[in-house]
Amino acid sequence: MSDMDKIKEKKTSRRHFLAGSAALSSVAVSLPTIAQGSDDDITVNTLKEAQKLFGLDFTDKENEQLLTVLGKQVENLQELRTIEKSNGLPQALTFDPRLSYVDYPERQNRLELSKSSSYVKNMTDGNIAFASIKQQAAWIKKGKITSERLTKIYLKRIQKHGPALECFVTVTEDLALQQARQADREIKAGKYRGPLHGIPYGIKDLFDTKGIKTTWGAMPYKDRVAQSDATIVEILTQAGAVMLGKTTCGALASGDVWYDGKTRNPWNLREGSTGSSAGSASATAAGLVGFSIGTETLGSIISPSNRCGITGLRPTYGRVSRAGAMALCWSLDKVGPMCRTVEDTAMVLSVLNHYDKKDSGAIEMGFDYQGNRDLSDIVVGYDPDWFEGEGTAVCDKNALQALKDLGVKTKHITLPDTKPHLLRMSLVSEAAAAHEELTLSNDDELLRRQIDRAWPNRFRHGRLLSAVDYVQLDRLRRQAMEHMQRVFEDVDMLIAPNFAAGLLVTTNYTGHPCLTLRSGFHERQLIRPGGPYLQQKDVPKEKEEAVFNLPRNISLMGRLFDEGSLCAVGHRLEEKLGVNNNPPEFMV
Repeated sequence: MSDMDKIKEKKTSRRHFLAGSAALSSVAVSLPTIAQGSDDDITVNTLKEAQKLFGLDFTDKENEQLLTVLGKQVENLQELRTIEKSNGLPQALTFDPRLSYVDYPERQNRLELSKSSSYVKNMTDGNIAFASIKQQAAWIKKGKITSERLTKIYLKRIQKHGPALECFVTVTEDLALQQARQADREIKAGKYRGPLHGIPYGIKDLFDTKGIKTTWGAMPYKDRVAQSDATIVEILTQAGAVMLGKTTCGALASGDVWYDGKTRNPWNLREGSTGSSAGSASATAAGLVGFSIGTETLGSIISPSNRCGITGLRPTYGRVSRAGAMALCWSLDKVGPMCRTVEDTAMVLSVLNHYDKKDSGAIEMGFDYQGNRDLSDIVVGYDPDWFEGEGTAVCDKNALQALKDLGVKTKHITLPDTKPHLLRMSLVSEAAAAHEELTLSNDDELLRRQIDRAWPNRFRHGRLLSAVDYVQLDRLRRQAMEHMQRVFEDVDMLIAPNFAAGLLVTTNYTGHPCLTLRSGFHERQLIRPGGPYLQQKDVPKEKEEAVFNLPRNISLMGRLFDEGSLCAVGHRLEEKLGVNNNPPEFMV
């Protein structure tokens, strides 16, 4: 049965009872009436059963009184569902990570790269592919290599390694060569656009690209073609960057399983890259792009960067435009660079940093990076418990010691309890609202993953969080913002293993930036392909019991809008550790 046949067959379902369109537009769903005697009607008993979900226990008299007003509410909800609301329509209440009583210093836009360089003299295709974009930009500017040659190197590598990694949805070869040749002509004529001019990149398949498929990694949207470019695509085009194609993302920004495959870790193809910026991380680690663009709602840059051993920078909420990108959670979504070195992330962010009035969450703030700044006045906080106990790797401790050896001041801290396990509850409800049409139309059945923790069930789960509880969670979020503000009054940044102490969740909810970089390698068994998220049929029968030497990252989390300090410390830490040069042996 074809996908469209499945959609047509489901038109008779109760969830799509009144829907008149074919699939993914606004959906109207029949809701029950109040106490009219039908088995489907809402009665006092209905209310009593429903209240069990929320820990409530109203009396019969109170429930009867509720029935007198619920009828109109049900009618209004039904009308609400008939109103077309595109995924790009944000909430009226927008999140701002800034606290009203805190003064945030203005920052100038400055990009001063460090003087250090691991310049590659032997310019073979392989060395060129894995070179930093700092090196590539210098070669291009000086005429030692053309953008066209660099682009052809990457296109050849995509053709060779892309199928095994399953990291590209669409390769835009013709467009890439056209943009590369234009870059070469402009640079030769003396029109140099800046640090990304002529540098090839991949962009996560959540961003609209005019006339090119943007599938969101999900079967219901596999043929979706946007009518205009996302703001970030416009910015990169204006900067002279070369788009190689659309990198894979887990369906609707979750995991590494997309509608036509599962993105792989270049260090060992028997495990996934995690996600949801799966293809961006995999392609960058494998030397198939100069850099890539990812998004993060709750770990989608940090997690695949850690798995694939690359450098990922999740900027402060509101710094980089999301206009033209699929919304998963309007109050959490962020856009950032994924690269092979820390300074590369600074170079990319210097270009992406842009106030865009089309993004309701946009904040105007300069990005100031000084690669050679003195680090002696920087204070880095950590909890010693984060670096002890089960799950701690030797390279975590090595990174902490290397940081101390750089001469920065360190300080023991105790992190306040921000209740990250409670904070994350609100994400599912926002995501369920952003993709309501899939739930109401039954088109969620077209998504590949159908297990308990996959989107179809989580969207249904999200609809059962009361509006009152959602507001209370938002108040808890405000409390977490205040807690973290007090932490950053004493230290400039934190260092921690990527997933320690719930910091990944907390700093996503508070909007603070995070930089993750390779800290070394450690021996571990393979993560079972897909972990708990894949269906059993997708998991190989053989057990993966062997131990492999695989990369591992460390995270730096900083004050709002202080990505420049994160990158300055991260760059020096990267140099000190000296573990960032070797590529995956499978991809050389």
